[in-house]
Amino acid sequence: MDTQKITLLEGREHQVYEKKQGGPEVDIACDKTSLSGSVSQRACVFCGSRVVLYPVADAIHIVHGPIGCAAYTWDIRGAVSSGPELHRLSFSTDLQEMDVIYGGEKKLYRSLVELIDQYQPNAAFIYSTCIIGLIGDDIDAVCKKVAKEKGIPVMPVHSEGFKGTKKDGYKAACNALMKLIGTGSTEGISKYSINILGEFNLAGEAWIIREYYEKMGIQVVATMTGDGRIDDIRRSHGASLNVVQCSGSMTTLAKDMEAKYGIPFIRVSYFGFEDMSKSLYDVAQLFPDRPEIMEKAKEIVRDEIRKYYPEMQKFKAALTGKKAAIYVGGAFKTFSLIKALRTIGMSVVLAGSQTGNQDDYRRLKEMCDEGTVIVDDSNPVELSKFVLEKEADLLIGGVKERPIAFKLGVGFCDHNHERKIPLAGFIGMYYFAKEVYESVMSPVWQFAPRKGGLK
Repeated sequence: MDTQKITLLEGREHQVYEKKQGGPEVDIACDKTSLSGSVSQRACVFCGSRVVLYPVADAIHIVHGPIGCAAYTWDIRGAVSSGPELHRLSFSTDLQEMDVIYGGEKKLYRSLVELIDQYQPNAAFIYSTCIIGLIGDDIDAVCKKVAKEKGIPVMPVHSEGFKGTKKDGYKAACNALMKLIGTGSTEGISKYSINILGEFNLAGEAWIIREYYEKMGIQVVATMTGDGRIDDIRRSHGASLNVVQCSGSMTTLAKDMEAKYGIPFIRVSYFGFEDMSKSLYDVAQLFPDRPEIMEKAKEIVRDEIRKYYPEMQKFKAALTGKKAAIYVGGAFKTFSLIKALRTIGMSVVLAGSQTGNQDDYRRLKEMCDEGTVIVDDSNPVELSKFVLEKEADLLIGGVKERPIAFKLGVGFCDHNHERKIPLAGFIGMYYFAKEVYESVMSPVWQFAPRKGGLK
């Protein structure tokens, strides 16, 4: 591929920045709708709401719209449950042409009643799709009617895909959760308690994190939304602290809970030795009247790093000097990935996200080395250009980026929400380093054309 002939689409110039010594200090444009014709990697508002609410396992999730929307987001996260698995059924009202003409409210009502009678869920989430925004179905009225008849919460999720970006879907999901929070009893909740926000239990990661905090002597009231339960969410306003892991998806909820219930929040990351350790210490520091909590946190960090450090050094010896490109959903992930890659000797030549804000990109500029390209809401052509020009050995992304990496002849690491291997916690850092090592050092890349192999 001749990357010299690839140019940025008009209108994309301000969403791409290369860090250069003496170069102009400009803010990266972000929070914009995707440019038409760029085939953006970013998903829609509806998808954003689904990835947040999907892991609530004891509720039914009904997509009000054509069957394609439900198929697109079926099993969208590798979120596992320790009990019920209603979330994995992904129901749809399957609107047809006549429903579009005459309206789908009656069909939604019948679907809701039938599903609630059959599955006896603790709540229901109803997602609006683009077509609902066009035909004007009043899903709020239907939800209110069914909730009164069936005696369970029925939450409308206003997630019409054309209303904005994926981040607007996060907000729609947070608004739905706020309708639940505060409706349950706070009896039995300790002063030393937290909610874990923005952790979706991919491959069981929420269980790993919860165990760390519980070993420290901290009660976890609710995880939103990994392995989520309606009753836990309803009583989550009784916790003393909100710990926000995925800032893009859950900061809105944390701010709303702070405003309404006075619960402070902190931002953390559970990826990599450095950030995982800090997330335990930061929580412990907020309970100074119980110094044993901090002592237990230090003990956990010491024991876990001692367990995995020797293997990490082996990976570092092989990977030192290799280059990585990162393109993920939330920019907060990128911060942790840069630190984690440096732990195993790799540098980052491309850092990008789908939903980063101005503060995120300012921080990325500070963290990245000279020559690193920083992108917002990129597309496959741009990603291919930068990966080749910067001679990356690895691309870290999600399901949409995997084919790009393999076509270009570079290693790939799945860091998105479909994965089945836990990457959070201390053990997660070990799995991550092992996956990176096995991918980058695979002998198959010697046959890639860019490495001088088969033409």
